[in-house]
Amino acid sequence: MKPVKIIYRKLKKNYSSPAEVSDKDPFKVLISTVLSQRTRDEKTIKATKALFDKFGTAQEIAGAEEDEIRELIEPAGFYNVKAKRIKKIANKILNEYNGSVPKEINKLLKLPGVGRKTANCVIAYGFKEPAIPVDTHVYRISNRIGLVDTEKPEETEKALTDKIPRKMWGEINRLMVKFGQDICRPISPRCDSCFLKEYCDYYEKNYK
Repeated sequence: MKPVKIIYRKLKKNYSSPAEVSDKDPFKVLISTVLSQRTRDEKTIKATKALFDKFGTAQEIAGAEEDEIRELIEPAGFYNVKAKRIKKIANKILNEYNGSVPKEINKLLKLPGVGRKTANCVIAYGFKEPAIPVDTHVYRISNRIGLVDTEKPEETEKALTDKIPRKMWGEINRLMVKFGQDICRPISPRCDSCFLKEYCDYYEKNYK
């Protein structure tokens, strides 16, 4: 059994909460996460800023021309598909949810282009409610360390929610993303300088 609380504390010690996490509303989190799909973080940030500098609300995006949305989010890539989705999301929120992003995961999953990772990001970062979004970093790190042994993100989410105390759920994604970008990289992880190596199955298998 891995010492989950110790791993969490070490992650939090090394990656303290950035100020920007606390000032995002659910709609911005939702749209930003849709834009982030198959896109590097710096491109997502650029596209999100451009879009919300021009259109700040669901109502404004719903009323915008798709071509204009497409031009604004071009840095994010796959902008044709994402522009359609974003406009459809804005319209659905206005028409079916009275202009407010729903908090319930089953309703979020009904929005165009929204899967469990995106829905859980909205819950965790937009509503500050317990949820574990499983992206490529969380999936990779959780299996690499040995916290879980899963083949699909949905299985990883279930396994992590079973093992990690609920009060820690909200930050696990952010902490693992930072850790994955810094140390536990997809290729050539920096195992020698890793502060979690004593708890890691991958390190034990490859370096001991």
